[in-house]
Amino acid sequence: MTAVFDPTPTPPAEILAVLSLLCPEVVCDIEQNWNAPVSDYARHLWRPVARPASGPAIAARSILREVLHQRLGAMMQPEEIGKALEEFEHRPVIQSGLHCLLLMDRITFDALLLAWLGAVENGLSAFFGFMGTTMTMETIGREGPGWLDVGDDKVNLFGMGRHKLCRKSACVAGPVSLNRRALEAVGDETDASRWLGTLLASQDKVFGTAADALTALNEDLVADWDRSGMALPVFIDDRLAAAAVARHLEYDGSLLSRLLIEPARRQRLEHALQDAASSPFGRFLPNTTAYFWGIREERVRKLVLDNGHLIEPDRPHGLSIPFERPHLKQALLDGVLLPNLFLTFLVLAILPRVRVVGGLRQIGYVALFHSILLAALDENAPEERDLAAELQVRENAWGMRVIDEKISVREQLAGLPEGALFPDLLRQYRLRTFAETTDDLKLVRENARWRKIGQSGIKAT
Repeated sequence: MTAVFDPTPTPPAEILAVLSLLCPEVVCDIEQNWNAPVSDYARHLWRPVARPASGPAIAARSILREVLHQRLGAMMQPEEIGKALEEFEHRPVIQSGLHCLLLMDRITFDALLLAWLGAVENGLSAFFGFMGTTMTMETIGREGPGWLDVGDDKVNLFGMGRHKLCRKSACVAGPVSLNRRALEAVGDETDASRWLGTLLASQDKVFGTAADALTALNEDLVADWDRSGMALPVFIDDRLAAAAVARHLEYDGSLLSRLLIEPARRQRLEHALQDAASSPFGRFLPNTTAYFWGIREERVRKLVLDNGHLIEPDRPHGLSIPFERPHLKQALLDGVLLPNLFLTFLVLAILPRVRVVGGLRQIGYVALFHSILLAALDENAPEERDLAAELQVRENAWGMRVIDEKISVREQLAGLPEGALFPDLLRQYRLRTFAETTDDLKLVRENARWRKIGQSGIKAT
C-alpha cells in the first residue's frame, strides 16, 4: 500500500508545544491560520468577543466605553463616535505593544499595519492602538521617541539635547516642536510625497508633550497614507488607562478598590503576584514598580509601597502619596500617577473582556496577569465567582512582528503609490501566508524568554 503524502505545511510542533504551556489561545490562532494569508490572520484576531456577563466585567466595560468616548470626542463627530463604539462592543480589540514612537519605526509601523488589516478586513471604521508612553525619550543610544529612524541615519526629532533625552519620559517631556532643519536635511522628493511633507506641515506647532506630538503626527501620517479613510487608528496611552483606573477608584465597592485598598484583599493579590514572579514563567513579568508609576520633573519614577504611602525609594524629597482611594484617584487625575502594566491591562483588557494583541513578551505577561487576577478573586463572593467563570476564556493574541519586514519604513514606502500606501499593502498581504511572513515562527524560536522556557523542559500542569 502506497503512503499518501500530505503536502500541506504545518507549524513547527516543538515551538507550539512551548507556547502552549502559557498561551494555548495563541497556539490555536497560529494553527488555524498557518497557511492562510496574513490578512486572514488579522481578520481572525479582530473577530467578535463575547460580551461581559458578570457584574465586575460589565462595570469595567462601561468605564472603558466612557473613557474611549472622551478620546473619540477629540477627533470625531457624534455619529462617528457612536458607530466606532458600537463596532467596539462587537469586536473589542486593542492593538497593544506599540511604543510611543513615530510610525517611521519599523516594528511600530508593521504592528499598526497588522491592526489596520484586521480592521479593514472586518469592515470597521476605526480601531484602537495602545502606545506606551512611560519610556524615556532616548532608551539606548539614539533610539526611542526622541529619534526618527530614516533607514541610513537617525534624526533628533525634537532637537532636544541627549542629556535631556535620556532624563525625560515621553508622556511628560514638553513642550516640544519638530526639528525642522534636521528633517529637511535627510529628505528627498520621494520622502516629501510620502512622509516628510506630512511632518513638516506641523513644523510650526508646539505640542504639550512628546506623546501628544507623536500621536498627532502618527494620525497625520496614516491619514495621508490612506486617503480613502478605510479604517481610522485611534491612539490611546497610559493616560487613558489612568483615567479608567481613577473611575474604578470612585467607588469603594468596586473590585479594583477592594483589591488595592482592603488589606486582606491586597495581601492576597500581592501573594498571587509573588507566586507568578517565582514561577518558571516569572521572567515574563515586568515587576518594576508598586502598582503605579510616579511622575516628577518630566520623568517617570519607580515607586514602592511603604508604611501606607507610595514613595520613591532612596528619595527623601521625592513623591509621597497616601495609598488611599481618594488620594490615588486624585493623583491619577492630576497626572502625578500612572498605572503599571498589571493595572493597565486589568482596566483596558482583562476585566472589560477585551482581546489584546501584542508582542512575544506581552502574550506571556498578559496570560500571567490573567492568572494573578483569578488567584486574587474571592470565590465566596457571587459576582467574583461569576467573573472567574468568565475568565476561563482568555482574550490574548500575538500581533507584534507577525509582519516583520527587514527593510526600513522609508524603503518600504518608496515603492508604494502616494496616498494609497496601506491599501496597496493590503493587496500584498492577501497573497502572503502567515507561515511565510513569520518565516516558520523564526522570531519565536530565537526569542530568549521562550527559548529558556523550552530548554527548561517545563511540563504543562
